[in-house]
Amino acid sequence: MEKDVLAVIANGNSHYSKGQRRIAKYIQESYDKAAFMTAGRLGATVGVSESTVVRFAAELGYDGYPGMRKALQEIIRNRLTSVQRIAVAKELINGSNVLKAVLSADMEKLQKTLEEVDPASFDAAADAIIGAEHVYIVGMRSSAALSSFMGYYLNLLRNNVHLLHDTAVTEVYEQVIRIRRGDAFIAMSYPRYSSRTVKALRFAKAAGATTISLTDSAASPLVSDSDITLYAKSDMVSFLDSLIAPLSLINALIVSIGLRSEEALSDTFKRLEAVWSENEVYENTAG
Repeated sequence: MEKDVLAVIANGNSHYSKGQRRIAKYIQESYDKAAFMTAGRLGATVGVSESTVVRFAAELGYDGYPGMRKALQEIIRNRLTSVQRIAVAKELINGSNVLKAVLSADMEKLQKTLEEVDPASFDAAADAIIGAEHVYIVGMRSSAALSSFMGYYLNLLRNNVHLLHDTAVTEVYEQVIRIRRGDAFIAMSYPRYSSRTVKALRFAKAAGATTISLTDSAASPLVSDSDITLYAKSDMVSFLDSLIAPLSLINALIVSIGLRSEEALSDTFKRLEAVWSENEVYENTAG
Protein backbone atom coordinates (compact mmCIF):
# COMPACT_ATOMS: atom_id res chain seq x y z
CA MET A 1 0.00 0.00 0.00
CA GLU A 2 1.51 3.34 -1.03
CA LYS A 3 -1.11 5.79 0.24
CA ASP A 4 -0.42 7.92 3.29
CA VAL A 5 -1.74 5.80 6.15
CA LEU A 6 -3.08 8.87 7.95
CA ALA A 7 -5.18 9.74 4.89
CA VAL A 8 -6.43 6.16 4.67
CA ILE A 9 -7.46 6.25 8.33
CA ALA A 10 -9.27 9.58 7.91
CA ASN A 11 -11.18 8.45 4.83
CA GLY A 12 -12.65 5.36 6.50
CA ASN A 13 -13.55 6.94 9.84
CA SER A 14 -17.34 6.74 9.38
CA HIS A 15 -17.23 2.95 9.05
CA TYR A 16 -15.19 2.19 12.19
CA SER A 17 -16.45 0.49 15.30
CA LYS A 18 -16.15 2.27 18.65
CA GLY A 19 -12.84 0.53 19.41
CA GLN A 20 -11.46 1.25 15.95
CA ARG A 21 -12.33 4.93 16.32
CA ARG A 22 -10.23 5.03 19.48
CA ILE A 23 -7.29 3.53 17.60
CA ALA A 24 -7.76 5.92 14.68
CA LYS A 25 -7.97 8.97 16.97
CA TYR A 26 -4.80 8.02 18.83
CA ILE A 27 -2.82 7.37 15.64
CA GLN A 28 -3.95 10.66 14.10
CA GLU A 29 -2.99 12.62 17.22
CA SER A 30 0.16 10.68 18.20
CA TYR A 31 1.40 8.99 15.03
CA ASP A 32 5.02 9.58 16.08
CA LYS A 33 4.51 7.33 19.12
CA ALA A 34 2.13 4.81 17.51
CA ALA A 35 4.63 4.10 14.74
CA PHE A 36 6.91 2.33 17.20
CA MET A 37 4.38 0.53 19.39
CA THR A 38 3.55 -3.16 19.29
CA ALA A 39 -0.07 -4.07 18.61
CA GLY A 40 -0.47 -5.05 22.26
CA ARG A 41 0.93 -1.78 23.56
CA LEU A 42 -1.17 0.31 21.21
CA GLY A 43 -4.27 -1.61 22.28
CA ALA A 44 -3.47 -1.12 25.98
CA THR A 45 -2.84 2.59 25.43
CA VAL A 46 -6.26 3.21 23.86
CA GLY A 47 -8.19 0.62 25.87
CA VAL A 48 -8.89 -2.10 23.28
CA SER A 49 -7.64 -5.64 22.77
CA GLU A 50 -4.57 -6.53 20.70
CA SER A 51 -6.79 -8.46 18.30
CA THR A 52 -8.85 -5.29 17.70
CA VAL A 53 -5.68 -3.45 16.68
CA VAL A 54 -4.69 -6.28 14.33
CA ARG A 55 -8.18 -6.32 12.75
CA PHE A 56 -8.02 -2.54 12.34
CA ALA A 57 -4.80 -2.87 10.34
CA ALA A 58 -6.44 -5.49 8.13
CA GLU A 59 -9.48 -3.22 7.70
CA LEU A 60 -7.16 -0.57 6.27
CA GLY A 61 -5.83 -3.06 3.74
CA TYR A 62 -2.50 -3.94 5.35
CA ASP A 63 -1.13 -7.45 5.56
CA GLY A 64 -1.14 -7.52 9.34
CA TYR A 65 -0.22 -4.96 11.97
CA PRO A 66 3.53 -4.84 11.06
CA GLY A 67 2.54 -3.57 7.60
CA MET A 68 0.56 -0.69 9.06
CA ARG A 69 3.32 0.15 11.54
CA LYS A 70 5.90 0.19 8.75
CA ALA A 71 3.68 2.54 6.73
CA LEU A 72 3.47 4.86 9.74
CA GLN A 73 7.23 4.79 10.15
CA GLU A 74 7.73 5.64 6.49
CA ILE A 75 5.57 8.76 6.56
CA ILE A 76 7.17 10.17 9.71
CA ARG A 77 10.78 9.71 8.65
CA ASN A 78 11.13 13.28 7.45
CA ARG A 79 8.43 14.85 9.63
CA LEU A 80 9.75 14.47 13.15
CA THR A 81 11.45 17.43 14.75
CA SER A 82 14.44 16.88 17.04
CA VAL A 83 12.17 17.40 20.06
CA GLN A 84 9.79 14.68 18.85
CA ARG A 85 12.72 12.35 18.20
CA ILE A 86 13.94 12.77 21.76
CA ALA A 87 10.47 11.96 23.13
CA VAL A 88 10.13 8.85 20.99
CA ALA A 89 13.65 7.65 21.78
CA LYS A 90 12.99 8.08 25.50
CA GLU A 91 9.84 6.00 25.24
CA LEU A 92 11.52 3.28 23.18
CA ILE A 93 14.64 2.93 25.33
CA ASN A 94 13.12 3.84 28.72
CA GLY A 95 14.13 1.23 31.28
CA SER A 96 16.50 -0.52 28.86
CA ASN A 97 20.24 -0.80 28.77
CA VAL A 98 21.00 2.17 26.50
CA LEU A 99 24.34 0.78 25.33
CA LYS A 100 22.81 -2.57 24.41
CA ALA A 101 19.71 -1.00 22.82
CA VAL A 102 21.66 1.38 20.58
CA LEU A 103 24.33 -1.13 19.51
CA SER A 104 21.70 -3.81 18.87
CA ALA A 105 19.71 -1.39 16.72
CA ASP A 106 22.84 -0.51 14.74
CA MET A 107 23.66 -4.19 14.18
CA GLU A 108 20.12 -4.72 12.90
CA LYS A 109 20.55 -1.87 10.41
CA LEU A 110 23.82 -3.35 9.17
CA GLN A 111 22.17 -6.72 8.65
CA LYS A 112 19.20 -5.20 6.81
CA THR A 113 21.55 -3.18 4.61
CA LEU A 114 23.55 -6.29 3.75
CA GLU A 115 20.36 -8.16 2.84
CA GLU A 116 18.82 -5.38 0.74
CA VAL A 117 21.72 -3.62 -1.02
CA ASP A 118 21.77 -4.30 -4.76
CA PRO A 119 25.18 -5.74 -5.83
CA ALA A 120 24.67 -4.56 -9.43
CA SER A 121 24.08 -0.96 -8.27
CA PHE A 122 27.09 -1.21 -5.96
CA ASP A 123 29.35 -2.32 -8.85
CA ALA A 124 27.89 0.35 -11.13
CA ALA A 125 28.64 3.04 -8.54
CA ALA A 126 32.24 1.85 -8.16
CA ASP A 127 32.70 1.76 -11.96
CA ALA A 128 31.23 5.26 -12.33
CA ILE A 129 33.56 6.68 -9.68
CA ILE A 130 36.62 5.02 -11.21
CA GLY A 131 35.73 6.12 -14.74
CA ALA A 132 34.73 9.72 -13.99
CA GLU A 133 36.97 12.61 -14.96
CA HIS A 134 36.00 14.55 -11.85
CA VAL A 135 34.18 13.27 -8.75
CA TYR A 136 32.09 15.65 -6.65
CA ILE A 137 30.89 14.62 -3.19
CA VAL A 138 28.23 16.33 -1.09
CA GLY A 139 26.73 15.55 2.29
CA MET A 140 25.16 18.27 4.39
CA ARG A 141 24.48 18.53 8.11
CA SER A 142 25.00 15.15 9.84
CA SER A 143 25.89 13.56 6.49
CA ALA A 144 28.87 15.93 6.25
CA ALA A 145 30.80 13.41 8.36
CA LEU A 146 30.12 10.73 5.73
CA SER A 147 31.09 12.92 2.78
CA SER A 148 34.28 14.06 4.52
CA PHE A 149 35.29 10.45 5.24
CA MET A 150 34.61 9.39 1.65
CA GLY A 151 36.36 12.42 0.22
CA TYR A 152 39.48 11.81 2.31
CA TYR A 153 39.95 8.24 1.07
CA LEU A 154 38.89 8.81 -2.53
CA ASN A 155 41.45 11.61 -2.72
CA LEU A 156 44.11 9.02 -1.88
CA LEU A 157 42.85 6.70 -4.62
CA ARG A 158 42.45 9.11 -7.52
CA ASN A 159 42.81 12.69 -8.78
CA ASN A 160 40.13 15.33 -9.23
CA VAL A 161 38.04 14.62 -6.14
CA HIS A 162 36.04 17.65 -4.99
CA LEU A 163 34.40 17.71 -1.57
CA LEU A 164 31.60 20.27 -1.46
CA HIS A 165 31.45 22.25 1.75
CA ASP A 166 28.29 23.00 3.71
CA THR A 167 28.21 26.74 3.16
CA ALA A 168 25.69 29.24 1.81
CA VAL A 169 23.28 27.97 -0.86
CA THR A 170 24.84 30.00 -3.68
CA GLU A 171 28.36 28.89 -2.74
CA VAL A 172 27.38 25.24 -3.17
CA TYR A 173 26.57 25.94 -6.82
CA GLU A 174 29.80 27.87 -7.22
CA GLN A 175 31.73 24.80 -6.05
CA VAL A 176 30.09 22.60 -8.68
CA ILE A 177 29.68 25.12 -11.50
CA ARG A 178 32.12 23.29 -13.83
CA ILE A 179 30.51 19.86 -13.53
CA ARG A 180 29.63 18.26 -16.86
CA ARG A 181 29.01 14.99 -18.68
CA GLY A 182 31.78 12.52 -17.85
CA ASP A 183 31.88 13.59 -14.19
CA ALA A 184 30.31 11.78 -11.24
CA PHE A 185 28.30 13.46 -8.49
CA ILE A 186 27.82 11.62 -5.19
CA ALA A 187 25.10 12.89 -2.86
CA MET A 188 24.29 11.45 0.56
CA SER A 189 21.40 12.34 2.81
CA TYR A 190 19.30 10.58 5.44
CA PRO A 191 16.21 11.69 7.36
CA ARG A 192 15.76 14.51 7.88
CA TYR A 193 16.82 15.11 4.27
CA SER A 194 18.87 18.19 3.43
CA SER A 195 17.13 20.38 0.85
CA ARG A 196 20.49 21.79 -0.29
CA THR A 197 21.79 18.30 -1.05
CA VAL A 198 18.68 17.53 -3.10
CA LYS A 199 19.02 20.78 -5.07
CA ALA A 200 22.73 20.25 -5.70
CA LEU A 201 22.00 16.75 -7.03
CA ARG A 202 19.39 18.14 -9.43
CA PHE A 203 21.90 20.72 -10.63
CA ALA A 204 24.46 17.98 -11.35
CA LYS A 205 21.85 15.84 -13.11
CA ALA A 206 20.86 18.75 -15.34
CA ALA A 207 24.53 19.29 -16.22
CA GLY A 208 24.78 15.72 -17.53
CA ALA A 209 26.92 14.20 -14.78
CA THR A 210 26.39 10.63 -13.58
CA THR A 211 24.49 11.02 -10.30
CA ILE A 212 24.95 8.58 -7.43
CA SER A 213 22.98 8.78 -4.20
CA LEU A 214 23.52 7.13 -0.85
CA THR A 215 20.28 7.27 1.10
CA ASP A 216 17.90 5.20 3.19
CA SER A 217 14.87 4.24 1.09
CA ALA A 218 12.98 4.63 -2.17
CA ALA A 219 10.98 7.40 -0.49
CA SER A 220 14.08 9.62 -0.32
CA PRO A 221 13.88 12.81 -2.45
CA LEU A 222 17.33 11.97 -3.87
CA VAL A 223 16.12 8.89 -5.73
CA SER A 224 14.27 10.54 -8.62
CA ASP A 225 17.37 12.43 -9.81
CA SER A 226 19.88 9.59 -9.29
CA ASP A 227 21.26 7.34 -12.01
CA ILE A 228 22.50 4.94 -9.32
CA THR A 229 21.11 4.62 -5.80
CA LEU A 230 22.62 2.71 -2.89
CA TYR A 231 20.45 2.16 0.16
CA ALA A 232 21.72 1.89 3.73
CA LYS A 233 19.41 1.78 6.73
CA SER A 234 19.30 4.75 9.06
CA ASP A 235 16.07 4.30 10.98
CA MET A 236 16.93 5.35 14.51
CA VAL A 237 14.40 7.90 15.68
CA SER A 238 16.26 10.04 18.17
CA PHE A 239 17.93 13.43 18.31
CA LEU A 240 20.89 11.98 16.40
CA ASP A 241 21.12 10.00 13.18
CA SER A 242 22.56 6.50 13.14
CA LEU A 243 25.19 6.54 10.39
CA ILE A 244 26.75 3.13 11.06
CA ALA A 245 25.24 1.36 8.03
CA PRO A 246 25.91 4.26 5.59
CA LEU A 247 29.52 4.45 6.80
CA SER A 248 29.96 0.71 6.33
CA LEU A 249 28.57 0.99 2.79
CA ILE A 250 31.07 3.77 2.05
CA ASN A 251 33.85 1.57 3.45
CA ALA A 252 32.85 -1.18 1.06
CA LEU A 253 32.82 1.24 -1.90
CA ILE A 254 36.28 2.56 -1.08
CA VAL A 255 37.70 -0.95 -0.67
CA SER A 256 36.13 -2.06 -3.96
CA ILE A 257 37.57 0.95 -5.81
CA GLY A 258 40.97 0.41 -4.19
CA LEU A 259 41.11 -3.24 -5.19
CA ARG A 260 40.29 -2.34 -8.78
CA SER A 261 43.11 0.20 -8.75
CA GLU A 262 45.57 -1.92 -6.76
CA GLU A 263 48.76 -0.90 -8.55
CA ALA A 264 48.08 2.83 -8.34
CA LEU A 265 46.94 2.44 -4.73
CA SER A 266 50.13 0.64 -3.73
CA ASP A 267 52.29 3.33 -5.36
CA THR A 268 50.33 6.11 -3.64
CA PHE A 269 50.71 4.60 -0.19
CA LYS A 270 54.42 3.93 -0.66
CA ARG A 271 54.91 7.63 -1.36
CA LEU A 272 52.63 8.60 1.54
CA GLU A 273 54.49 6.37 3.99
CA ALA A 274 57.74 8.11 3.05
CA VAL A 275 56.16 11.55 3.54
CA TRP A 276 54.56 10.54 6.86
CA SER A 277 57.82 9.12 8.16
CA GLU A 278 59.87 12.13 7.09
CA ASN A 279 57.45 14.56 8.71
CA GLU A 280 56.76 12.46 11.82
CA VAL A 281 53.02 12.45 11.17
CA TYR A 282 52.46 9.44 13.45
CA GLU A 283 53.87 8.68 16.88
CA ASN A 284 56.58 6.05 16.91
CA THR A 285 55.21 3.33 19.20
CA ALA A 286 57.98 0.82 18.51
CA GLY A 287 59.78 -0.41 21.65
